[in-house]
Amino acid sequence: MKKLRILFLASIVLISSNLSAQYDVNDKQSIAVIDFDVRGYKMNQIQAIQFLTNELIRVGKFEVMDKYDIEFIARRDSLDLLNCFSKICLQDIGEKLKVDKMLSGSISQMGDNLNISLRILDVKKGNFETQKVREFLVIPGTEFQMLRICVNDLFDMPNDNELVTKLTKRADFDNAINNPYSPRLQSDGPRMGATYMTGYLGQVMSRPKTSGGYDGNPFMFQFGYQFEKQYLNEGNFQALFEVIPMITGLDQGRVIPSLTLLNGLRNNVNGWEFAFGPNFAISRSAVGYFPNNDWKNNDFTKGTANATGDIVNVPHPEGDVVIAAGFLVAAGKTFKSGKLNIPVNIFWVPGKWGSRFGISMGWNAKDRFERN
Repeated sequence: MKKLRILFLASIVLISSNLSAQYDVNDKQSIAVIDFDVRGYKMNQIQAIQFLTNELIRVGKFEVMDKYDIEFIARRDSLDLLNCFSKICLQDIGEKLKVDKMLSGSISQMGDNLNISLRILDVKKGNFETQKVREFLVIPGTEFQMLRICVNDLFDMPNDNELVTKLTKRADFDNAINNPYSPRLQSDGPRMGATYMTGYLGQVMSRPKTSGGYDGNPFMFQFGYQFEKQYLNEGNFQALFEVIPMITGLDQGRVIPSLTLLNGLRNNVNGWEFAFGPNFAISRSAVGYFPNNDWKNNDFTKGTANATGDIVNVPHPEGDVVIAAGFLVAAGKTFKSGKLNIPVNIFWVPGKWGSRFGISMGWNAKDRFERN
């Protein structure tokens, strides 16, 4: 008898649990999504409706009416679901679908901003019980992320604050979310600045021509153009590849072309960056030696007598035209003023005959592209 009583009580508990679970399921209010206003903005309306339906399922607070049931009832009862956004229309359709709630909303572009609104209608009362509106940046391809944020707002659910910032804060530097397409990743722009030569290289620049120098100044102005490609853009950093052709020395009547190839990193939050890579410049070089620290041309066969020092190639205005290679290290920061970016960089090119130090700056403005 004791075993029978235990079995009977266990059966009662099991039945009660099943009834309770069934009650919880049936206790959920029903909701449907039949339309979403995309007029004036290029977005797929059907995909938006389906996404919102899936989001309601994710939230788990309602029994969400399936789109196939909605389509069946609309065909059976000849219901017109197109452009149903008003309270009167939503209440009327909701009563015919026999649901408790109706979810509706809209997306619209106003200048450089994108406004998304969502609202829930109580079918029985005929009023909107909950409404939420958010303003985003116009970033094509991120509309569904924006809709998820708005759905979370609607039901007081937490959002990813970093994602919200990237989709709403215009002052943020570029990142993979608010700058998703390669045309937007380019930061091409003019560059100008100055360079200073030290060591023997600086001495040759300042020597008079009669002493084998350039009769110039080791301090020179330069200008050029930077072509930039961001090939990795995640988190707080982006990886850059830069090509910078420059012309140096026009202020002294000289044309010294150079090409620099840089690979670097930039911080998306504060604009600080670091880069390094090879530098190539057109120069002149002559063979000679240094007796008593005074360089002399080598006018005889290399390696024969008369030379009192090691025979070397050094920068010289009367030497052969060569491509001088070096390694450039640069660091800097990009300042922002509205859409205008102002990069300021310092650089260093170490070398056997002296180092080159310099500073450059430029500007560019990110283009904003419309979606096709």
